[in-house]
Amino acid sequence: MRIGFDVSQTGSNKAGCGYVAYSLIQHLARLDHDNYYILYSNFGPDFWDADHKRNTFQTRQANFERRFTEFSHSQARVFWSNPAPGFEDQLGRPDVVHANNYFCPKGLRHARLVYTLYDLVYVEHPEFTTEANRLICFNGVFEASLRADMIISISEYSRRHFLEIFPHYPAERVQVLHPASRFSLTDDVDEKAGQVKKLPAGEFWLSVGTLEPRKNLRRLLQAYARLRHEGLTDLPLAVAGGKGWLEEDLPDYIAGLGIQNDVHLLGYVNDAQLHWLYRHCFAFLYPALFEGFGMPVLEAMSLGAAVITSNVTSLPEIAGDAALSVDPEDVEAMAEAMLRLQNDSTLHADLQRRALARSKLFSWEKMARGVLDVYEELA
Repeated sequence: MRIGFDVSQTGSNKAGCGYVAYSLIQHLARLDHDNYYILYSNFGPDFWDADHKRNTFQTRQANFERRFTEFSHSQARVFWSNPAPGFEDQLGRPDVVHANNYFCPKGLRHARLVYTLYDLVYVEHPEFTTEANRLICFNGVFEASLRADMIISISEYSRRHFLEIFPHYPAERVQVLHPASRFSLTDDVDEKAGQVKKLPAGEFWLSVGTLEPRKNLRRLLQAYARLRHEGLTDLPLAVAGGKGWLEEDLPDYIAGLGIQNDVHLLGYVNDAQLHWLYRHCFAFLYPALFEGFGMPVLEAMSLGAAVITSNVTSLPEIAGDAALSVDPEDVEAMAEAMLRLQNDSTLHADLQRRALARSKLFSWEKMARGVLDVYEELA
């Protein structure tokens, strides 16, 4: 088979979708030396990485090539928005095209279309994003509901939600394939990465995620502020994550709570730093209001972190019984869970053990083999 694969979000500032696409194509490259892969460094008219030629996934394997690396944003907009005659020839005459960044291509006549479904938060909670982003995401998933030959959902929750919103789509053509963590306890830890942040190993709370409203960071900060002001925790709170949207005044909000000296906004961190943070935090806090999967929860568990997370959307599916679950809208419950974990060393150790065991149920190789089965079935 000739497989066209979208790697547009696998560049240097990867977030959730980019990490899924990057890890998946890495493992497909390791497993599959028979099929031929055509990697698209840009995909669609909207998402744009100005450094896509240099930053997006590449390999020297003989059964891989890259296309559209010389495209400017204006060229990409024209090419993807208005498929011209010979569109599939320019794509490399693929048998299968796999879309990974919400965009759904039109103009495919021969190739089968596989579409990765992450979440539909923009339908359920339009207030969590910008109007422009909401339209981009909704238009992509709507087109997929009309055009995709198979949809790969990263969670059972997202699968059910999609079929509720788009009941015309055949349920048997939405397949759940869970991603996995890209970290492991067997990986080497770069201790210098931790020194950059000047956090005491084992003595800080950690939250990770793009700064946007659905991550529910403000309620977490309220819960932390209660504990800090009442003298119930001395541990600082580290927040790692790149800028998203609608959280531009977060530093002012933190100052308003009086905890500006206790909260460390680390910004976007590299993999070595993130590995150190997960490995050395006292506990990982992830009270998101909505998740299609919740990759940071699984990443933290795979490195043995005790976890407190939400009891909504996909998060119970991922965390299972390996985390303390709370109502993400209940600040008091969040604070109580943090205090309980801090004061109960037996519970803390038990959650660490459960987290490691739970994380081993998820495997990139398992997902990659499932994706290959989908390609072969469609072709």
